[in-house]
Amino acid sequence: MALRMKACMFVGLFLLSLAWKAAWAKVQVNMEDRVEVFLGDTAQITCMFTVSDSPDNVIIQWYMITKTNVRLRIYYGNGTMQVVDRGGQFTDKISVKGMGNSSEVVLTIRDVKLEDELEFICHVNEMSAGSDEGRTVLKVFASPDRPIITGEESGISVSNENPSKIGSCEAKNGYPRPNITWYRDQSSLQNTPGEVSVVTLVTKESSGLYTVQSDLHLNVVKKDKDSFFYCEVSYLVPGGTKMTETNKINITVYYPTTSLDVWVESPKGSVKEGDTVEVHCRADGNPQPPFTFMHNMEELESDLNVLVLKNVTRQSNGNIMCTALDLDTYEETLGQTELFVDYLDPAVLIPKDTHVMAQGEELMATCNALSSLPTHTVWFKKGKKVAEGHTLTLKDAVFDMAGTYVCVVKVSSLEGLETSGSLRVFVEGHPEIKKSADPVQEVSPGKSQKLSCHARGYPTPVITWSSSDKSQILKLSQRETEDEVLSVVSIKVTSDVTAYCNASNDHGTVSTSFSLKAIVQTTSSAPSTTVTTPLVPGTVVAPVTVTTVTPVTPPKRVKKEGSGVIIAVIIICILLLAILGSVLYFLYKKGKLPCGRSGKQDLTKPNKGGIVVEMKSDNTEEAVLLSVNGDKKPPSDQSDKYMYVQK
Repeated sequence: MALRMKACMFVGLFLLSLAWKAAWAKVQVNMEDRVEVFLGDTAQITCMFTVSDSPDNVIIQWYMITKTNVRLRIYYGNGTMQVVDRGGQFTDKISVKGMGNSSEVVLTIRDVKLEDELEFICHVNEMSAGSDEGRTVLKVFASPDRPIITGEESGISVSNENPSKIGSCEAKNGYPRPNITWYRDQSSLQNTPGEVSVVTLVTKESSGLYTVQSDLHLNVVKKDKDSFFYCEVSYLVPGGTKMTETNKINITVYYPTTSLDVWVESPKGSVKEGDTVEVHCRADGNPQPPFTFMHNMEELESDLNVLVLKNVTRQSNGNIMCTALDLDTYEETLGQTELFVDYLDPAVLIPKDTHVMAQGEELMATCNALSSLPTHTVWFKKGKKVAEGHTLTLKDAVFDMAGTYVCVVKVSSLEGLETSGSLRVFVEGHPEIKKSADPVQEVSPGKSQKLSCHARGYPTPVITWSSSDKSQILKLSQRETEDEVLSVVSIKVTSDVTAYCNASNDHGTVSTSFSLKAIVQTTSSAPSTTVTTPLVPGTVVAPVTVTTVTPVTPPKRVKKEGSGVIIAVIIICILLLAILGSVLYFLYKKGKLPCGRSGKQDLTKPNKGGIVVEMKSDNTEEAVLLSVNGDKKPPSDQSDKYMYVQK
């Protein structure tokens, strides 16, 4: 009995120990609520667990909850084995890491698809500690394509009663479904009855992705012509939300005309007579209505909104009116502008055209032109400014004041507005002949010489020619103006002659002369001299020829009475030769002249100490012998070829 009681006590204690151990042993699993991943990426779901006893006998099982809320196991494993359930959608795309003594296991899902977006359960079981499980939802995301916006191409009238379609915005292939928000100039547009209407169409593609299309309808107003519309697409991504904006569009708004602008487009600034004027008309409505132009109550043809007036005059001044007709309401709108054409009349000169004044008189001429603007006058003569202002004054008139004076009248403030006039002034008086630069001219006999005579005066002088020897004068040309004349003649010269130019008019006659000298051409040459000097008494020395060369100058033009000059030159040359002989003799006496011999020595001749001088002319063969004192002997007195001078 006691043994039975002891056995019962032992069993009770054992059962109590087991109960106590079971009460304190426990399994605890922790998992994330959700795991987010992009479509096509790899997802990792972590299962963390704790076991109070040794985790050697832990069994891990993974389950999924299907779309129909059915729990299916996809994996089983313990410390010795790992099994992926076959025949499921995850058979070939999952793996589990962390078995053994680890307290963390990771379920890896490769190439995530949209259908993989499920709830996954991690179940941990230990024989003595019991079991526990955790749950994680796998979320899959796909970013949509870049959104596309299109606007209405046709115009939208502000008079439409119901909201009109502004545009459409579309976002394709997103998951979950993207959201579209419309904006007008940075301000979002929400559905407002009677004003704003946003219609959204969501389409789920066969791939499971979503396409969202949003249409905006709006009651437009005039200021919407300058507004820009766009849409914003927002979509979920792992860990947050992203947004993408479309391009901005502008719409065409039709609104009625309330006023017109009328202006002169061309030319810019002031308008002058002769210009082509362009008048433009523009309405503040859209579209532009048809226009009608009227000028001084007369309707004119125009090209759309442009009126062209060609070659305007001061008669074109006046009112230009533009009328626009609204084709919807048939209401007319008026606009107008004033056209003023500046002008400058032709110049008026007093006196006009021509004026004749006597020498010494005074002239006061005026030049004016009627203009709508202030003018400025300048006087010119032969292109040179001679006066400034409306008045030209000529005092103490002389021939130099005669000529054409041009007055130019300009409007300084308006380029191109200019006129001019001219006044021809004549100064009366007896003729004046322009002095010749060469009143004395030399001409070869038998040649003709041109002569010109320039005379001025008013009335125009008449020129006549005459000569001192009645030579024939040939008239070559004559050019006349209103107060000047230029005559050119030719005269043949045979001897010295004087030609006369005579200029005459009603006030008198003047003349001038031209002296023509006939000239001839001559040439001259210098003689050569031979000097023979015996250096030793009793010795005959061969004659030494000394030739003096005088440079021959080109033939000069000399007068007939100049032959005496030639004779004087010859005499001077002979004297120079005599001096040369004396110098040679002096050098010989001083021993400065070296001795020389020639084949002409004659040792049988007497008077060895004599000096023989022989002079020869280049022009004649006659020899002239001179004694040392310069006396000349005739050829008949020369018994020998040489003359001996006793030393």
